[in-house]
Amino acid sequence: MAARVNGLGWATRPLLRVVQTWCLDGRRWVRALRRNPVRVVFPSGQVVERKPGPGKQPRRAAAEASPSEQRPKQPLQVSPSQTPCTWEESGLRYDKALPGDRRLSVMTIVKSRPFREKQGKILLEGRRLIADALKAGAVPKVFFFSRLEYIKELPIDKLKGVSLIKVKFEDIKDWSDLVTPQGIMGIFAKPDHVKMTYPETQLRHLLPLLLICDNLRDPGNLGTILRSATGAGCSKVLLTKGCVDAWEPKVLRAAMGAHFQVPIVNNLDWETLPNYLPTDTRVYVADNCGLYAQAQRSDKASDHGWVCERRLSKLHKYEEEDDDLEPGASRAWLPELEVQSYDLDWTEAPAAVVIGGETHGVSLESLQLAESTGGKRLLIPVVPGVDSLNSAMAASILLFEGKRQLRVRAEHSSRDRSYH
Repeated sequence: MAARVNGLGWATRPLLRVVQTWCLDGRRWVRALRRNPVRVVFPSGQVVERKPGPGKQPRRAAAEASPSEQRPKQPLQVSPSQTPCTWEESGLRYDKALPGDRRLSVMTIVKSRPFREKQGKILLEGRRLIADALKAGAVPKVFFFSRLEYIKELPIDKLKGVSLIKVKFEDIKDWSDLVTPQGIMGIFAKPDHVKMTYPETQLRHLLPLLLICDNLRDPGNLGTILRSATGAGCSKVLLTKGCVDAWEPKVLRAAMGAHFQVPIVNNLDWETLPNYLPTDTRVYVADNCGLYAQAQRSDKASDHGWVCERRLSKLHKYEEEDDDLEPGASRAWLPELEVQSYDLDWTEAPAAVVIGGETHGVSLESLQLAESTGGKRLLIPVVPGVDSLNSAMAASILLFEGKRQLRVRAEHSSRDRSYH
């Protein structure tokens, strides 16, 4: 019985396969008919075209007939922030910065001294300062501004090839250190004093008078000193290593454009500094609170208040090192400089005045340079008990005194020529 059943099973299997295939093919045809095909291809190879019923449209045709094809084509609209805007009068183009624009990230590091030294770029803020820089020949790289009018105030011929980026005023406020930002900031290549073009009026009034800044570390003082040097007619300003960077933003603000009116040589060491001095220049040291004042203090100088009362740790160090000297032996580390009042004549030859920082005074190297050039130490009398003058004030007094002496000498020479 089992054999017959098995035999029947084996015999009926081909029939079952045929029935299953027919059922599957039937279901497929039903699904195909429900899909409303465009054409039907039968197994025999016959192709039958089918037309859609009224109100119906093939899916493919409906997909291809998109609304954009049904309507007249419009020109592609591009956001103004994605394409440069044109300043019609000049033909220059500028960009409108988008949120997250990578070009704005440079403003977070451009104020740092490592960036200025490695990249050789500086940051200038304000229309007047930027205009002075362009006039002097400084090379701009990028301008960030909040209103197009600020760019229009600048010389157009100086803006060719410069990246102009319009930003929100809130961005300018975030970047600026000013209470009332002026709405424009520029990144420039660090100026080279040799390639700069200084104002003609400034060049006509230059004097054989130089300024050497030694260990000046206060930005406000240095900026004020640069303004005084420009006003007095200094031919050059030299900054030694240890001074604050002359292109630091606070120095730039305090100097009020003096950077682009007088040559400034930054970051010099004492070995190379004499190369920047004219021939036969005498170096005079203004140090009313430094090493020399303490070591060479005299009763007369103290009575007139020519020296400050503060004793420096650096002086004590040298004194301790020289405690083993025999009585009467000279201190070789301290150059012997003649002391002279600041209002006596010291401009008979080209002169360079050394101004030291308020904390440490002038360096030993400056005293040695003064001794080697036949210079002296200039003292400004102050009331006894007063610690010292501000460095910027002392520099201003000495520079304008030198200017006065040179003017008086020029008047005497002119008068003598007229007599002959």
